[in-house]
Amino acid sequence: MAGRALITGVGGQDGALLARLLLDQGYEVAGIVRREPAAYAESLGELRAAIELVEADLLDRDSLVAALRATRPVEVYNLAAPSFVPRSWDEPILTAEFAAVGATSMLEAIREVDPSIRFYQASSSEIFGEPRETPQTEETAPSPLTPYGVAKTYAHFITSSYRRRYGMFACCGILYNHESPLRPVDFLPRKVARAAAAISLGLERELVLGDLSARRDWGYAGDYVRAMWLMLQHDEPGDYIVATGESHSVEELVACAFDAVSLDWRDHVRSDPALYRGSAELHDLVGDASKARRVLGWAPEVRLDELMRMMVEADRARLQDAENAAS
Repeated sequence: MAGRALITGVGGQDGALLARLLLDQGYEVAGIVRREPAAYAESLGELRAAIELVEADLLDRDSLVAALRATRPVEVYNLAAPSFVPRSWDEPILTAEFAAVGATSMLEAIREVDPSIRFYQASSSEIFGEPRETPQTEETAPSPLTPYGVAKTYAHFITSSYRRRYGMFACCGILYNHESPLRPVDFLPRKVARAAAAISLGLERELVLGDLSARRDWGYAGDYVRAMWLMLQHDEPGDYIVATGESHSVEELVACAFDAVSLDWRDHVRSDPALYRGSAELHDLVGDASKARRVLGWAPEVRLDELMRMMVEADRARLQDAENAAS
């Protein structure tokens, strides 16, 4: 369904990858931003010239109405929310406002401007908290533990409520951890990839991490934004788990990263108990994406070792460019 698409959170990892995918599919793409468009030149790179940036505030329904009327999208992808989960404990009110109230504001704006617009809401595996079953499916009861997870659970439920109450084409993608070279260094996989790259270039010597036995279902963000798009191309709206279905430990992820530069991670990585997350660490988050496979024809294409190699190589290139620029 090519046409015009509007993305919130276009300056983030998923927003940039989704914008690129939609452009490749023949869409005209607009993105909602909160700051001057010029501030996004670095995060969007070459995409900045290809997409229209519109200033609006997710917490201001009137500004969203104006943005929708200006851009006239056939699809809206709501990806905007604070995404670094540990920080949600430091900013619980801000997290609730943008992740929960922001989704409601957008749904209300769509309902006023054009209820036929197809809407995608970025949900999260964090809604399951300490899950009651493993792997999780679309029928698994949410049990969030973090402010981020609680806010995302609200957004998840309000989206399905608008679908039922108003007949809107509104979908939620329950995405598990997904990474790419565009991830900020705050996130563990990017932190590991950058360290492996720096150590391989002789720029650093050691990487200190927390619990190496912690496990996650990690996938490639490029695969996951394809699932978002497929949801809005289907005949009927629905909610979908988007995951690899595979659980990997931090140690496995680290090994993949250091293998990419032919180093033994045990020579360079140290675990510090002071960095363990304790009760904040979630366990058994593994997604069953059978519905997405069956209904949408979606499947992840990039394995963890391929993902980490991609990220390490991107960081090696960044570091080498910085070295060359400084010399």
